[in-house]
Amino acid sequence: MSNMVTSLPYHALSAKVPTDHLNFKTLNDIEPLNGILGQERAVEAIQFGVAMQRPGYNIFAMGDSGTGRSSYVMSYLRSEAKRRPAPNEWAYVNNFTESHRPKAIEFAPGQASEFEKEIRALIDGLMATFPAAFENPSYQQQKSVIDRAFNDQYEAAINKVERVSGKIGVAMFRDASSVSFAPMKEGKALEENEFASLTDDERDAFQEGVSTLEGLLNEELLGLPQWKRATYELIRQLNLDTVKEALDPLMSGLFDKYQDNADISAYLTALREDLDKTIIDQMADDKASDNRDEVGRRQFYEELYLPNIAITHKPNGGQPVVYEPHPTYRNLFGQVEHSSDQGMLVTNYRLIRSGSLHAANGGYLILDAEKLLTDHYLWEALKRALKSKTIKIEHPYADMGLMNTMTLSPQNLPLQVKVVLIGARDIYYLLQDADPDFQEMFRVLVDFDDTLKRSKESELSFARLMKDRVDKEEYANVTRDGVAALIEYSSRLAEHQREMAAKIGDVFELLGEADFVRQMAKDSEITADHIARALKAKKHRTGRVSEKIIEEIIEGTVLLESDGYAVGKINGLTVMQIGDSSFGAPARISTTVYPGGKGIIDIERESNLGQNIHSKGVLILSGYLGNKYAQRFPLDISASIAMEQSYGYVDGDSASTAELCCLLSALIQVPLRQDLAITGSLNQYGEVQAIGGVNEKIEGFFSVCNARGLTGKQGVIIPKSNAINLMLSDDIVDAVKAGQFHVYAISTADEALHLLTGIEAGTANEEGDYPEGTISARVIQRLEEISKLGEEEDEDEEDEEDSEESAGDKHKKSDKPKKPEKVKK
Repeated sequence: MSNMVTSLPYHALSAKVPTDHLNFKTLNDIEPLNGILGQERAVEAIQFGVAMQRPGYNIFAMGDSGTGRSSYVMSYLRSEAKRRPAPNEWAYVNNFTESHRPKAIEFAPGQASEFEKEIRALIDGLMATFPAAFENPSYQQQKSVIDRAFNDQYEAAINKVERVSGKIGVAMFRDASSVSFAPMKEGKALEENEFASLTDDERDAFQEGVSTLEGLLNEELLGLPQWKRATYELIRQLNLDTVKEALDPLMSGLFDKYQDNADISAYLTALREDLDKTIIDQMADDKASDNRDEVGRRQFYEELYLPNIAITHKPNGGQPVVYEPHPTYRNLFGQVEHSSDQGMLVTNYRLIRSGSLHAANGGYLILDAEKLLTDHYLWEALKRALKSKTIKIEHPYADMGLMNTMTLSPQNLPLQVKVVLIGARDIYYLLQDADPDFQEMFRVLVDFDDTLKRSKESELSFARLMKDRVDKEEYANVTRDGVAALIEYSSRLAEHQREMAAKIGDVFELLGEADFVRQMAKDSEITADHIARALKAKKHRTGRVSEKIIEEIIEGTVLLESDGYAVGKINGLTVMQIGDSSFGAPARISTTVYPGGKGIIDIERESNLGQNIHSKGVLILSGYLGNKYAQRFPLDISASIAMEQSYGYVDGDSASTAELCCLLSALIQVPLRQDLAITGSLNQYGEVQAIGGVNEKIEGFFSVCNARGLTGKQGVIIPKSNAINLMLSDDIVDAVKAGQFHVYAISTADEALHLLTGIEAGTANEEGDYPEGTISARVIQRLEEISKLGEEEDEDEEDEEDSEESAGDKHKKSDKPKKPEKVKK
């Protein structure tokens, strides 16, 4: 009994912050930490990724959410981007020859907006100049001279025909668009009835005169088309001269300013040529259909000439850093919108909408990997853009024939961007395995650790980070013991006494809830008491299920003992996960053993409730039993193991040590203590391995014992390798300190059996024999008895088979025909 494992001291159950690690009274005594806590590997990696400008060195920031990965990546990129020159800007402009293919013009930072203002000023000038230029008396006088010359020619021809008609007695009538003839007698035009009363000779003479006049009219007006063309050319030239005279002062400054920029100069030249045509069509010809009001004319000019700026930058604003929270094809690559015009969908270059790639061009684009990968087409499109280094605006499903509306094909823009994906580890490894392009395009991995080492320096840095949070959120000041409680909570999240959780978001959340508790209490500072009360309130909010389970155990609905002894029954420890909360709950494991060769039957697996890892743990038991106890005879038993009153899926191998102890108890009929609960993973050599959720498991059994009343003998058995993971609540630590509860840390299954039975497992001598009365000796003796039972059954079966064969032989002899006897003579 002297070598029985002793319980852990109370100070080993939690890692308190040493008083000399936090040399301040409140957070007001220290400076805030601007940056991220720890994560040296990630910081080094992102520095390399940003500095490396070669193609393919895009970044994947990997880690759990809440570790500060997104905020740190964003803040670091912004700080670096400020020191770099701003990229050029781009604007889409009208293509006057192919309107469905708008062109793109590159501008220096800040120049696109300036150019837009200049075009607006040009439009203002057009509105003020036209149609006033065509209403000028000088223009009207010159136009009248041209029109009068045409009219004089026309009148001279008509007058000549009219003089001839008077001589031959034919009346000539004319209006604005036609000339007609009528019979005349005595200087008076005849009516139809009068013309009918004329003689045939008179009517024939009239018809002959009309034919003569029509021939003469055709001869005189033969040059009319040439007169019209000449007049049109004269008026057109007059209009061009008038427009040129009015436009030159408006545009000369633009041509001079941008004469060194070939793209802008080419656009201004095309705009100037289009203005000649547009202004003449809209103003000079006085078309009634185009007689727009001032608002309509301004909108008309803007839709034709105003640049559509895709992205603009401040000259000294540095490179852009863009985070796209909702990565869709339209949000990333932009789109061409349509408007309705009399029931028809129409569009123009002014309806081109830029996307996040436009905004981040020349800088950094941050995306959530999980959201990006929800659309396979989007992921492929992003890879194409990065490979081709171009931004192409198109309908995402045009290639599939799902878009029939006529749309635009804007000019592609050159793309120079560093993409930063932020995602979990499983997404990173999935992309590495499933996409060959991923490794070539995202060569920089920024791996954020899940935990941080606890030291005097890191705890002080943690306090400074809390100071930064307090200042930003305007929380109350935090005392030293309050900061220590937050550090210990962080270690609880990390499940390690020497580490803190990198998931700092949960700590920030607790700090905010503690400040709320302080406000309700009307205290001036946040202390450890406020932290504890906030934790207790959170546990109560999310603890309905756990409290219900404990209540059912106390009521007896769920069978579980916390004192006494029982054969083939043991208290295991489990962890349940519901939403974002996890809690421990004890569960009874029972075992039955009987002679036979079926081996160990896992009832959970047979009922399809046991998952793979749990089934693995049960199968390991056979390996351990065979290796330790069945070296001299075959392992010939049948056993059934079940986790009682478990109606959901069971996974994990943390119950394998408990199952072994329960199995041996049933095998040799030795009772086990029910005031102890046990957890631990067993290997085939009887070594107890670490498990997860050790704190929740201990607290689950403690809650049951505490509700029934602590006896001073109750406790839990855990793997010794899990001792470093203990960050238990103060209630348990106080109970252990008072000797009312115990936590035992074991290394082997033999130590667990000793604690549970009070009998030593025993150590084999050189011959492999165990001392009489030990657990191992009893197990071997019982297994040998069961094996001999199996041998006797086999012998009995063989004897029965032999007797059957003997009976069969006799039967065969009796059936054999007798040899005929010899007859004596």
